[in-house]
Amino acid sequence: MTTLVTGARGKVGQGVIARLHATGHTVRAASADPAALTVPEGVETVELSLGRPEGLDAALRGVRQVFLYPDPAGIHELIAAARTAGVEHVVLLSSSSVLGPDAATDPLARHSLEVERALAASGLTCTFLRPDAFATNSFGWTHFIGGSRPVPLAYPDAHIAPLHPDDLADIAFEALTGDSLTGRALTLTGPESLTFREQLAVLSDAVGRPVRVEHISRAEAERQMGRFMPPAMVGSLLDLWAAACHGPATVADTTATLLGRPARTYRQWARENAAAFAPQH
Repeated sequence: MTTLVTGARGKVGQGVIARLHATGHTVRAASADPAALTVPEGVETVELSLGRPEGLDAALRGVRQVFLYPDPAGIHELIAAARTAGVEHVVLLSSSSVLGPDAATDPLARHSLEVERALAASGLTCTFLRPDAFATNSFGWTHFIGGSRPVPLAYPDAHIAPLHPDDLADIAFEALTGDSLTGRALTLTGPESLTFREQLAVLSDAVGRPVRVEHISRAEAERQMGRFMPPAMVGSLLDLWAAACHGPATVADTTATLLGRPARTYRQWARENAAAFAPQH
């Protein structure tokens, strides 16, 4: 049985491919630029851009399962091609943001929600993985920490439960190879609630030097973040963090509840990635 993994250049996609290949499953890695993929020997690569329907038939030939990144562009064409190819199961990397009250208009949630709705109406067996905040979001602080500068935050006391990407890859692997998660919609988090300030303290321990916090205004955060993302997305993120200041984040499903083994902590992630925050020269 062949499993097609889309978004194969991403951290999670790479983790899913490695786990499937290491356990003897046949994997096909899809990317808009397959020449740029790094995959284990024996893993087939294929060109696929979800916004362009050409290439779907070749990518799905002989495939029985798909690990899918959420892209509403071409989702209906993909569903039609998957039915024709005989795909039996789709595991979607969605987002916990789809559970928000304004998900249909929220720029953080809209794409994932559109894909979920299309798949739910497709008749295909689907499993929705809805991760919350990723530990890897902390890479956004590397420039400040590496430059020994304070990290500017409008909401330093916002609580999140950061999810280790390897835990997400483990859960995705179980969804693709077992039956305990099939057909479910799972909200995924890390095992503990931490404020941004607490995460920076953990990073300080991991890198062995002080990490300072600079509390900035929302307007200044909008200005700084607006250099890298659309205003609507900036506003949505800041609203999310403002609301998260009122108490600990909810810890949802983890590898402990779903797979019966301890969830990886943010401290573990920080130790593993301390080199990324090394001083910049």
